[in-house]
Amino acid sequence: RFIACPQLARTVQRCLQDGARPGPQPLLLECAPGPGILTRTLLNAGVRVVALESNSAFLPNLQSLENSLDGQLKVIYGDFFRLDPLVTGTVKPPAMCSDKLFETVGVAAVPWRADVPVKIFGILPQKKERNTLWRLLFALYECSSIYKYGRVELNIFISEKEYKVLTAKPGDVRAYQALTVLWQVGCEIQLLHMEPWSSFVTNLKNGGLAVPKSMWLPNDHLCLVRLTPHQNLFTGGLKPTNSSTFIFMVKQCLAKPKSRLTDRLNSWSLDNGGKLLRELEIPKNAEARNLYPEDYRRLFEALQNSSMFTETWFHDEVLESIKNIN
Repeated sequence: RFIACPQLARTVQRCLQDGARPGPQPLLLECAPGPGILTRTLLNAGVRVVALESNSAFLPNLQSLENSLDGQLKVIYGDFFRLDPLVTGTVKPPAMCSDKLFETVGVAAVPWRADVPVKIFGILPQKKERNTLWRLLFALYECSSIYKYGRVELNIFISEKEYKVLTAKPGDVRAYQALTVLWQVGCEIQLLHMEPWSSFVTNLKNGGLAVPKSMWLPNDHLCLVRLTPHQNLFTGGLKPTNSSTFIFMVKQCLAKPKSRLTDRLNSWSLDNGGKLLRELEIPKNAEARNLYPEDYRRLFEALQNSSMFTETWFHDEVLESIKNIN
């Protein structure tokens, strides 16, 4: 758990309100508010907050604050990063189901192209950061979990290392990955703020900062990043029903980023990959790491419309990939 100092809380509050449209604002779901430093700052600014806290030690103070207000704050015992666990039977708190959460806070599903229905603020668990980004990504493309309710906006602190991955450019040997392509296709990515790790208090026994080490990419800050799903994400051939195949295609192409895209396509398309690339005006010798995210989307949509390609060829591999991520 990382607890922000009061000065940082005010900075975060400004970032979250920056660019807000006139009129009623979406509900803000705050994950793991802890002692409520940021919560109070947001409440003082007039924001309506649902605080989702998984540590029972923090609940009494938060509930006391809730009782002193007239409906502006709602406190729920739960863990946002344990939403919709893949278990059978009853889900035990602090794990919870998104359907129950959104019903409790009074948020109804809206069409994908509508405005953002909910804003979420939190800090990704550092030990599970990469895994959490993948799970959120699958939920986004499949319109499942929180994304069943529309284009939910994430405002999350992530490590600088992962921020560099999410915003990498084609050709970047180390940072440009499948995660890069898929998040850039799926969302507008905005850097709201960078804060040194030292601004966060931790509850480690030795009092030190749990800063993940990174040999290849900078990791001196936590980055507050806004991830807003694109309104036009599902206006072409990409649909929630075939999005798992798109994710798998991108992962397979970038598993060996220096490999020629033609070679990968030929393994799927009966040696007609070169023809497909010509039609898309992609150089025949292009390496996987050199394609822009939108090129991967165009490629997938072309494959969907091609008689050369059948998803069933690697259907089992898609399911295994999803299983591993989950």
